[in-house]
Amino acid sequence: MRIAVIDDYQDAFRTLDCAARLKGQDVTVFQAPATSEAALVKMLKGFEAVILLQQRTAMPRRVLEALPDLKLISQTGRSTGHIDVAACTEVGIAVSSGGGGGPTATAELAWGLILSVARHIPAEVAALKAGRWQTTLGTGLSGKTLGIYAFGRIGSIMANVGKAFGMKVVCWGRAGSLSRAKEAGFDAAHSREAFFSLSDVVSLHLPLNTETRGIVTASDLALMKPDAILINTSRAPIIEDGALVAALRQGRPGRAGIDVYEAEPVLGGDHPLLSMSNVVCTPHLGYVERATYEALYSTAIDQIEAFAAGAPINLVTA
Repeated sequence: MRIAVIDDYQDAFRTLDCAARLKGQDVTVFQAPATSEAALVKMLKGFEAVILLQQRTAMPRRVLEALPDLKLISQTGRSTGHIDVAACTEVGIAVSSGGGGGPTATAELAWGLILSVARHIPAEVAALKAGRWQTTLGTGLSGKTLGIYAFGRIGSIMANVGKAFGMKVVCWGRAGSLSRAKEAGFDAAHSREAFFSLSDVVSLHLPLNTETRGIVTASDLALMKPDAILINTSRAPIIEDGALVAALRQGRPGRAGIDVYEAEPVLGGDHPLLSMSNVVCTPHLGYVERATYEALYSTAIDQIEAFAAGAPINLVTA
């Protein structure tokens, strides 16, 4: 089977233990992203299967209809919102999406961002390399309020670490989310307004879908304290378009740690957040660690092997 592995930015796939399971197959790994639909069609011409890493590349109808040889999309992770599944069904492309990742890696990255912003770690590292010593005064977390928006698998880890740091943890989200938080011994905010106005750190952990797109509004951000920190390791569009940059320029919240962007990858430093001294930016590293890659790609290979054996698994239909 001719298999394409796309968007492997670090050329990591070849180094994974699970990659050896495709020995004997015709596998091509692409590091550079396709910059247009036409480029994506050209890249995938002649391939029978493609492994997608998370939601790095969209698969719209126009692309799918132009790939007559493609028979399987093996998706890492469970989200298929970037794939036109209905079009896949119509043109005879199977979509398998069975998960494989876990919440810990993203929670670790979120805490890395919180600590980096609160203690000015990137700025102090740069200053030290430039010959200066102690140029900022950091903010401690003990006794501060950590706001968790959505108490799911990642949010629960974030809350427990916050508790270990001596923070007061308050949660916000849908009824089910708040119920889980209360069962775990954490407080729910009295209102949405109280959640944003009283939290010293707000960490967002919502999936992106039609209900959550733009769910954090400019009005929400305007309620935050001037010295508060906003953390987003989920998806950029859960924040109202343009609201975050404007809010940070206006000083509410005063700081942010951001791992996700409206259009990815961000190349050439072309994003307004990258020029802001009150923001620590990382290139969507939430799930980018070896154990998670092994789990994600191993599931994707399971799906390819099952499809080749005539018994596809984890099928997604429109």
